[in-house]
Amino acid sequence: MACSAPFASLLYSNPNTLFSPKFSSPRLSSLSIPNAPNSLPKLRTSLPLSLNRSSSSRRTFVVRASGELPLVGNSAPDFEAEAVFDQEFIKVKLSEYIGKKYVILFFYPLDFTFVCPTEITAFSDRHAEFDAINTEILGVSVDSVFSHLAWVQSDRKSGGLGDLKYPLVSDVTKSISESYGVLIPDQGIALRGLFIIDKEGVIQHSTINNLGIGRSVDETKRTLQALQYVQENPDEVCPAGWKPGEKSMKPDPKGSKEYFAAV
Repeated sequence: MACSAPFASLLYSNPNTLFSPKFSSPRLSSLSIPNAPNSLPKLRTSLPLSLNRSSSSRRTFVVRASGELPLVGNSAPDFEAEAVFDQEFIKVKLSEYIGKKYVILFFYPLDFTFVCPTEITAFSDRHAEFDAINTEILGVSVDSVFSHLAWVQSDRKSGGLGDLKYPLVSDVTKSISESYGVLIPDQGIALRGLFIIDKEGVIQHSTINNLGIGRSVDETKRTLQALQYVQENPDEVCPAGWKPGEKSMKPDPKGSKEYFAAV
């Protein structure tokens, strides 16, 4: 299982580059994908808008950044893929959100694992908060839509997801994970990457966690709101931990002194 396997350490050869994993050690052999029952619902064609230690007993791998340009500040790689939403198969095309919504795009390793459902259901339970600030959420893994569907149809008390308020995208070809620099080639699964994409289709924020570290819905929302604020107020910036209603900062020597004097 992805969430129980030894976890890689992220080591970056260049801190200004972003996350295209490359590995120099042998593949881990402890991963397995559980069998999931298949069920074929009707097809809908569109989504409504609204480790670097070695020992004899532990095999490890190292994740290194490449020399490619960082994704942050660039256009988000577009994709079109099948997904499960409302217990139906749908098509999701990222570029259809351009000019309409912000997008939280997050990757997780595998269905029917352990950390993953805690993140997926946490985002679903608070979907209305993101919808209220004009944002859609998309979850992505390398599993098939049949696996997604079986997991959605499983009860939360037994490790399932239950009904979700947003789509789970199937990246069986691994092309989406690769294009966002989160694919672990030796294992064929994705690291826990999360990307905030603005209404112009530009990636404005990214985080990538190793396999055993879950993400925070609160911090994702806070970062999104800070992004929206500075886009609406281009002559201001948001200091550490900024939340809506708190004092922002002018990004110049004189204006910043006003902020520091007030805190």
